[in-house]
Amino acid sequence: MSAPAPSSPVVVDAEPLPRQEEVLTDEALAFVAELHRRFTPRRAGLLARRAERRAEIARTSTLDFLPETAAIRADDSWKVAPSPAALNDRRVEITGPTDRKMTINALNSGAKIWLADFEDASAPTWENVVTGQLNLIDAYTRAIDFTDPNSGKSYALKAEDELATVVMRPRGWHLDERHLLVDGEQVPGAFVDFGLYFFHNAQRLIDLGKGPYFYLPKTESHLEARLWNDVFVFAQDYVGVPQGTIRATVLIETITAAYEMEEILYELRDHASGLNAGRWDYLFSIVKNFRDGGPKFVLPDRNAVTMTAPFMRAYTELLVRTCHKRGAHAIGGMAAFIPSRRDEEVNKVAFEKVKADKDREAGDGFDGSWVAHPDLVPIAMASFDAVLGDKPNQKDRLREDVDVKAADLIAVDSLHAKPTYPGLVNAVQVGIRYIEAWLRGLGAVAIFNLMEDAATAEISRSQIWQWINAGVEFENGEKATPELARKVAAEELENIRAEIGADAFAAGHWQQAHDLLLEVALDDDYADFLTLPAYEQLRG
Repeated sequence: MSAPAPSSPVVVDAEPLPRQEEVLTDEALAFVAELHRRFTPRRAGLLARRAERRAEIARTSTLDFLPETAAIRADDSWKVAPSPAALNDRRVEITGPTDRKMTINALNSGAKIWLADFEDASAPTWENVVTGQLNLIDAYTRAIDFTDPNSGKSYALKAEDELATVVMRPRGWHLDERHLLVDGEQVPGAFVDFGLYFFHNAQRLIDLGKGPYFYLPKTESHLEARLWNDVFVFAQDYVGVPQGTIRATVLIETITAAYEMEEILYELRDHASGLNAGRWDYLFSIVKNFRDGGPKFVLPDRNAVTMTAPFMRAYTELLVRTCHKRGAHAIGGMAAFIPSRRDEEVNKVAFEKVKADKDREAGDGFDGSWVAHPDLVPIAMASFDAVLGDKPNQKDRLREDVDVKAADLIAVDSLHAKPTYPGLVNAVQVGIRYIEAWLRGLGAVAIFNLMEDAATAEISRSQIWQWINAGVEFENGEKATPELARKVAAEELENIRAEIGADAFAAGHWQQAHDLLLEVALDDDYADFLTLPAYEQLRG
């Protein structure tokens, strides 16, 4: 059902939702329409530039720091704007979608920051998009509570000074929102998520002593950061808040962005807060960009690529040095483990790995790091407390000992691990199970005691694609082929049917998920993001 907003050029092409009028006001939709008209043409040009750059990488199989921006990197005089008080201590950040229960639990978690996620941890059904906005508004007005219909347990917010500071993540540049049309065109999801949140909450957050803070995902160049900066300048003038009120942390989760860290901070310098080492998407980006680069770019099993791998060390150490040189926060990667309520031995081993990971990050100079579950907050907090003490961050650690060359960032062949047959099976398992949940509207899913989101599903399908196209031979003598992938996928489908029962299997989207995984893993024409074809199949 289509209902044009009165005196607005915006068409909301969706069935009405409870309380949607509190989010989809005429004024808020007019703001989103203005963002779309002013900036979507530039966004289209930047997406085209991505394709051109990918073609260049396919031709050369290399990347380098940009010669045209050398002066920015060489100029030691510039810094990003000083951190606002609410973002000065970021030693532990928890991530998760904006459903009502997660909103309360994340704010109450004891973490300094909550990444309120409209991107990889959220399947963009219209209900998730709108109710996520409502949940954040309700949280800021302390009008939020939740009672679990299964357990009867009730959830409510702690005192204001005990709550995490929200840093909201909108969708990436590549995704459109099909339920919101301006002049007959779908509005980029980034403008819908950012626009509605900023319009409703900017002044409210200022009044709370905080501000509208954002994580910017999937950025591939400093020119994309420049577009965001121009959006911020316009938005602050539009609603009448001071310039510099917005602060943005950019995820360095693409291989091309790793070569432009300083330039990205420079473009956003009045609005920049820091950079984050988004490790899962980063691996996906390496596979995507160098997928036809030959054996030297073939990644082993996902879990064999640890943060101690030389090319990952180069990436994280360069990020810390870059951030601290420019006065920005350096935020570490995700601890994706989900504690088991039934197996304490699993927890013990995983907690030790999480501690080692967070100890390493704190020791390397990071100012904070991510976890996916509240039970991991104390572990990460202890690692950073041990290094920071009473200091809010360690931006004074300049890491001038770090000297990363262009080739170091793509030295994938420095790893000795190889792809394995169990690695292929795991990629198929995670891919099918995650996509099935995503098609049901769930973007963050616990699979085999790990919190999986769209980024980890992207690695799964990309590795299947890469291993087949590189003709990888596994340790058991089998060769990676489309036929083998289909065989493993068929076996997994039967295993799932046996595991959950025929009725639950029939009620799910299992065959659909199986077919979609094979489509994006086997097609000669590699889809840039699996969420693009998946969104066409997402109902609601």
